Amino acid sequence: MFFERPDAGETAVLVHVDFQDEKEREDPGEFLELVRSAGAVPAILLTGSRKRPDSRTFLGSGKLEELREALGVHGAELVIFNHGLSPSQQRNLERELECRVIDRTGLILDIFAQRARTHEGKLQVELAQLEYMSTRLVRGWTHLERQKGGIGLRGPGETQLETDRRLLRGRIKAINKRLDKVRGQRDQNRRSRARAEIPSVSLVGYTNAGKSTLFNALTEAKVYAADQLFATLDPTLRRLEIEDVGPVVMADTVGFIRHLPHKLVEAFQATLQEAAEASLLVHVIDAADPDRELNVEQVETVLDEIGALGVPTLRVMNKIDLLDSAPRIERDGEGRPEMVWLSAREGKGLGLLEQALSECLADDVIDFSLSLGPEQGRLRAGLHELGAVREESFDEHGQTRLQVRLPRRDFLQLMARLGERAEDYLPASLSEREAWEESP
Repeated sequence: MFFERPDAGETAVLVHVDFQDEKEREDPGEFLELVRSAGAVPAILLTGSRKRPDSRTFLGSGKLEELREALGVHGAELVIFNHGLSPSQQRNLERELECRVIDRTGLILDIFAQRARTHEGKLQVELAQLEYMSTRLVRGWTHLERQKGGIGLRGPGETQLETDRRLLRGRIKAINKRLDKVRGQRDQNRRSRARAEIPSVSLVGYTNAGKSTLFNALTEAKVYAADQLFATLDPTLRRLEIEDVGPVVMADTVGFIRHLPHKLVEAFQATLQEAAEASLLVHVIDAADPDRELNVEQVETVLDEIGALGVPTLRVMNKIDLLDSAPRIERDGEGRPEMVWLSAREGKGLGLLEQALSECLADDVIDFSLSLGPEQGRLRAGLHELGAVREESFDEHGQTRLQVRLPRRDFLQLMARLGERAEDYLPASLSEREAWEESP
């Protein structure tokens, strides 16, 4: 990398420490899944407990010796910590153990680097890696910075350090510039959808909650879905038809995780903005996970960071096949859907989810009948084109009787296009409403 480090290996010794502060605690089970997702082979998980990390090596001398012995016994070449390490702690551990050491943030970044497929995703991951490495670079070369500058005193160490710093800053600047263009394109696409009044739905949730499986089941897409953490990294958009709503853009987003590195949140701002500006968030939750409430809290923490906590949200309790539970919709006191129980893998409850999406997104759906004469053929054709006609009959006078059902905005737009007044065709109970006086 930017300084000499021992070569990495596939066999790893894992380290997990329990601290008294609940907020600092990590999940060892999730840690194992992260390690496997990165492609490493866990040799042994060393656990311990401390009040606070040691400032120099994170671990105490006894646990450090135990770690050194485990490396020898298992022939491992890599140590992975389930915690964030400071640059100096990481460097000191590598000197003591004579092998490569990475922390939780480095592990997650490695998984992201493996999973990125699109140009944007690769740029975002590289930016996060460079930001992460920038502090490691400076600390890693501290021993060379003792050579002071000045005529006749500039040593090769300082020259190399400054060169690396300059290259690093230049690359970060170049990536940010390219990502600004990506953000501009995404903003333009979102504005286009807003002008066309196409609602957007973003799937969010803890990693491995089943978002991609649900996305594939609803949209018939072929997004990679697997029982592993961060199976999806790059966002995918698909068009979905919802009854009483029409076309909807659905986005599958990257999964969240406990203590998601802040640099990743910053780097993926362009991607996560899809969630912040969505018409509706579908928060997918693993109903069978014993830590599901903690996972919900973590997702909401990230949503708050990106300014998406105020977006209307429908919760989906997925994987009910593991609970022997039946699909159902739970509603609030006013009858609005607030939670859908389903199994995306088995396809159970998908119809209920579409019904809930329709109720959440439908903007004042109207259902009424009207009579049209032969001269109003354009209006009749327009209603058929919108798929709004439920029943149609004709009388002996050539009048057409229609029973229609459609969103308010679609009817207003049709009336405006034909130069007609909406209230002339609506029952008194609807035409008296102020909403119908508004232009589309």
